[in-house]
Amino acid sequence: MIRFERVAKRYPGGVQALSDVNFELAHGEMAFLTGHSGAGKSTLLRLIALLERPSRGQVLFDGRNIGRLSRRQIPRLRRKVGVIFQDHKLLTDRTVLDNVALPLLIAGLSWGEIRRRVRAALDLVGLLDKENMRIPVLSGGEQQRVGIARAMVAKPPLLLADEPTGNLDPALSAELMGLFCKLNELGTTVLIATHDLDIVERLVRRTLMLARGAMVDDRARAPAA
Repeated sequence: MIRFERVAKRYPGGVQALSDVNFELAHGEMAFLTGHSGAGKSTLLRLIALLERPSRGQVLFDGRNIGRLSRRQIPRLRRKVGVIFQDHKLLTDRTVLDNVALPLLIAGLSWGEIRRRVRAALDLVGLLDKENMRIPVLSGGEQQRVGIARAMVAKPPLLLADEPTGNLDPALSAELMGLFCKLNELGTTVLIATHDLDIVERLVRRTLMLARGAMVDDRARAPAA
């Protein structure tokens, strides 16, 4: 599904975020992206979502070099990618339902179809009873689950999560990771950037490791015998 071929990203001012990165993520796979703060994890996810373009190399999505897409073509790509941000990026003056409905409103679906899909997504993340609440009254964990519901409501084949358990307690972190595993079992490809090595150790998944912008490890993890 996703392939990086000698990808580099250099920001204005000379900051080299990624250098010569190569890896492939298959359809239906779930993997963790780890590394120290500033290793390039967020940049890598932003390149996949086309929030940034590579300075060199190719980022391929289903065989297509997305770095060459025009601005008019970007919205079509982004409908295939759900992104969960660490800081939620929710509309605080709107209800839970309004926030989750946003991608479907942009896509032009009817209100009846939007409401059906939003309620199904909220039910999956355990927030159906809070659909009419506004964002500020929710806990941090509930806000993160709203972000997950919004990312998956359009049923994208790929889900990207940037430090989704940051600032959450261990119980909430485990709950959210269980939800990601459930989505993966339903067929969604999932890539999670995290520095929480305890979670990585508990869940048996492929682990990609970045250090100073370079891919230094790529391990397929197997259950202990």
